[in-house]
Amino acid sequence: MTCKSSFVFSDAYLDYHFHSDHPFNQKRVVLTKELLEEANTLDQNDIIKPREATDDELALFHDKAFIQAVKKASIGKLTEDEGLEFGLGTEDTPMFTNMHEASSFLVGGTLNAVDAVLEGRSLHALNLGGGLHHGFKRKASGFCIYNDGAVAMKYIQQKYDAKILYVDTDAHHGDGVQWAFYEDPNVCTFSIHETGRYLFPGTGNVNERGIKAGHGYTFNIPIDAFTEDESFLQVYESAFREICDYFKPDVIVTQNGADAHVYDPLTHLCGTMAIYEKIPMLAHKLAHEYCGGKWIALGGGGYDIWRVVPRAWAQIWNIMKTGKPQIDYIPTTWLSKWQAQAPVTLPKTWHDSKSIVPEIPRKAEITEKNAKFLLSAMKYTRNQQKHR
Repeated sequence: MTCKSSFVFSDAYLDYHFHSDHPFNQKRVVLTKELLEEANTLDQNDIIKPREATDDELALFHDKAFIQAVKKASIGKLTEDEGLEFGLGTEDTPMFTNMHEASSFLVGGTLNAVDAVLEGRSLHALNLGGGLHHGFKRKASGFCIYNDGAVAMKYIQQKYDAKILYVDTDAHHGDGVQWAFYEDPNVCTFSIHETGRYLFPGTGNVNERGIKAGHGYTFNIPIDAFTEDESFLQVYESAFREICDYFKPDVIVTQNGADAHVYDPLTHLCGTMAIYEKIPMLAHKLAHEYCGGKWIALGGGGYDIWRVVPRAWAQIWNIMKTGKPQIDYIPTTWLSKWQAQAPVTLPKTWHDSKSIVPEIPRKAEITEKNAKFLLSAMKYTRNQQKHR
């Protein structure tokens, strides 16, 4: 299946840069784009430019006082004490020059992706610069300043009046987006992530289900540390299908963090590239089944920027455009260009050998525990379905 798809990109995405030692590095977006170009699956005609989101657009979700604080930080006028009130100037989210402009550009890229899909110019759109799911209404958090996903979904509601299913497969819980829509029955959020017992932000328990009119429209599956491909995919596929059937969305927005891989330095999951083929393949299939194909995909976490993120994110685009992943070798031209800069040996294939995953003595126990979390997360949905 060949689908008209849009790839949002600008070199200005590199301006979202905290400092040289910070784990959040937007070079991964450039690496992904160039990998796709060398693989001959991304054409110039596919690329749309981002824009800077306006203050009014940011204020669809963010508090105006927070936006003003980010602007002051951008020009070095925000004091340390003022910054801490808004989550700025922390180890995770330090201040940097022009941070407002750089952050607004990422949000504007997601808004352009939304318009491309919901105005019918594309069936799918991918903004790898986005997916900053930890941003709160008046506080930066976890490498995220403005929450482009939350702003974009408020924008969809205001401009297009659509029911939105948000699916987050980052290893970290999608907390900022969840809390933004916790009372909203027209946005359903689903996050599969490493349990908060070991990992930031510590939220995303099964019993977080939404409140008031939004009760029953929040789903969390906190999988155990050291979860491998098979268990991850069984939980993801079962829950995603069931939630789609329950909620019947008009559009699907996915956050595609690539940090559930065994190589990722900040998490404890043990995935391989196998999950990064299946995650977008199912999103693509269900978008066509439930939403007439309307699917907007965002980036997110991913801190092995050399061996993991370019391959994982490139497969989202390959599946968007052709309906199937790449299976050939990584282009030698791409390897030759970037190996000299990479501190690790770059993989030569799209797939991983299973040998990269260490033997996990608790594998059976972890699989059983994850299945129980799935059952618990879906219990409410199944009860509701019985009474329809």
